[in-house]
Amino acid sequence: MTSIVLGQGRDGSDTCIDLPELLATRLLVQGNSGSGKSHLLRRLLEQTATLVQQIMIDPEGDFVTLAERYGHLVIDVEDQSEASLRAAGERVRAHRASVVLNLEQVEAEMQLRAAGAFLNGMFEAPRAHWYPALVVVDEAQLFAPVASGDTSDEARRLSLGAMTNLMCRGRKRGLAGVIATQRLAKLAKNVAAEASNFLMGRTFLDIDMARAADLLGMERRAAESFRDLARGQFMALGPALSRRPKLLTIGPVETASHNTGPVLVPLEPVVAEDLRDIILEPVHEFSPRPRRETRPPPPDLLAQLDAYGATREAEEPAATADLTEVDATQLWDMVSGVASEDGADYKPLATLYQDFQLRARIQGLSRNILDLGRFQRILATIRAGLDQERAESEDWQKAEAIAATLPEDVQGVFLLLARTALDSETCPDDDALARAYGTHSLGRARRQLAYLEEREVIVLQETPFGRRVAIVGLGWQTAS
Repeated sequence: MTSIVLGQGRDGSDTCIDLPELLATRLLVQGNSGSGKSHLLRRLLEQTATLVQQIMIDPEGDFVTLAERYGHLVIDVEDQSEASLRAAGERVRAHRASVVLNLEQVEAEMQLRAAGAFLNGMFEAPRAHWYPALVVVDEAQLFAPVASGDTSDEARRLSLGAMTNLMCRGRKRGLAGVIATQRLAKLAKNVAAEASNFLMGRTFLDIDMARAADLLGMERRAAESFRDLARGQFMALGPALSRRPKLLTIGPVETASHNTGPVLVPLEPVVAEDLRDIILEPVHEFSPRPRRETRPPPPDLLAQLDAYGATREAEEPAATADLTEVDATQLWDMVSGVASEDGADYKPLATLYQDFQLRARIQGLSRNILDLGRFQRILATIRAGLDQERAESEDWQKAEAIAATLPEDVQGVFLLLARTALDSETCPDDDALARAYGTHSLGRARRQLAYLEEREVIVLQETPFGRRVAIVGLGWQTAS
């Protein structure tokens, strides 16, 4: 049994928390602002820093100081996209890194989206990376609210779904949720109900006291005792804490938050008249700029090129080239140019096709010289690593025929597997599969392998030395 001292009981004896039991049963902390929730979480994190991986969802930037003493990685989300945060969540589990997700610098909408994406990334990690991890969420009522507030429904659903997964399904994946909230009444019930350990601090509202008493199995008339708790005192109950409600005073901590509370500072005597000119100093109001004349927006670039081409054909009919036969190498080079652009792997297909159409018009070709389906197959073939000569071979035409029977979004993944199997190379890793699928989520890319196996176009084999794939009907196999 691995126990840590959380604080002292009523008689002064040490009160411990059983860490393995906590990882299996989760923890809920409630207390009004100023009751000592952050102090409790900091004590728990400090005492377990060397024993288990820690993930801290920090909406106020209170816990970034853990990095200075315990080496936690601080992730500031203001410069991160949802896709990068989802990928970071998967990698954190793979490398067993203790992390503080700092949400202090972003607004409420982005806080929900960032926390949801990061938690979903952790949840989608492969089974090989299901190491035990303590996931602490401060101000959990923000991320799992009972009702919608000022944020969009989409952001709320994303965050609430991630929190529900953490508390309801996280145990089998090694994720132990520790959630802290100011008010139980504002926290979604399906999230709070999954905790088996409780630490209830000072609270004053009748509805919160009654609900806390119910969770602890106390009589209703004893609920008013929560008003009398001092800062840092909590009633503890749960298999990792105590079999009966027990008063607990949280022990001291070694680190401190950058966000200190208000401190009384004596007022300096100042004559009111001396401040009048400063406080009532005139504000220079600038006159509004004259309204600009509205002009119709210019047509898009492709439309301008089409109009120019039509005018040119009308004026010089003899000089117009016959576009019925176009050099295949020219088309291949244009698609290769689109595929080589920065970030092209993750751009929508429609955006890439529009880029191709623009290149075609610049070279004097029709913008519809290549339909979308054929463009996508050429693009997938180029991404798979084939040149034009090999792409026209009989063997590769068979692979393209199989790809044509699949949904468009997975054709690129299949062609990448087919090319590596044709050349007897090792199976592409998760990053290569994600690029072929056009996603940053490694878990989502891995699921396409299972889908292709269900469609009976590949045979997947997991070996101690890695992954092997065979193409059904063609007899190609990747190397072990």
